[in-house]
Amino acid sequence: MSAAKNEIPKDAFVITRRFAAPRELVWDCYTQEKHLKNWWGPKGFKMLKCSLDFRIGGVFHYGMASPNGQVMWGKWVFHKIEKPHLLANTVAFSDVDGGITQHPFAPVWPMETYAETSFEDLGAECGITLVWEPGNATPDQIQAFTDAHAGMNAGCEGTFSQLDTYLKTL
Repeated sequence: MSAAKNEIPKDAFVITRRFAAPRELVWDCYTQEKHLKNWWGPKGFKMLKCSLDFRIGGVFHYGMASPNGQVMWGKWVFHKIEKPHLLANTVAFSDVDGGITQHPFAPVWPMETYAETSFEDLGAECGITLVWEPGNATPDQIQAFTDAHAGMNAGCEGTFSQLDTYLKTL
């Protein structure tokens, strides 16, 4: 990803957030199954399954149910782990067995996207910057990804809100 060189791709979705917790704790919440199962996902969704093999080439596989009962599966594959400041992974929708599937609501969505999450040490706080972009996508898939930025912002804000609430319990 070019974001590592401080060049954000024009089609990328970027969001930043500060948490009232030290970077090491926020990193642990992102990289340990015992924490992820308590906060990951859009607000109102229930975690059905959470498994994590945290290593280069390892997978975070999860299933969630929406408030109306719609079940969705997701999968990350880790490409870069630089503790405690950077995670890079592909992101895809999946099936219960971890096979990559099409987005359940957006048939033109890229089959895989790429995310880099950086964790900034701000003393008693941690800043997160997520740079997320389409991967190996057609022009129509890139457009679908770009058109979805507002919804992605809402989803990330809900997820980050859950992380913020969870951090307060630790």
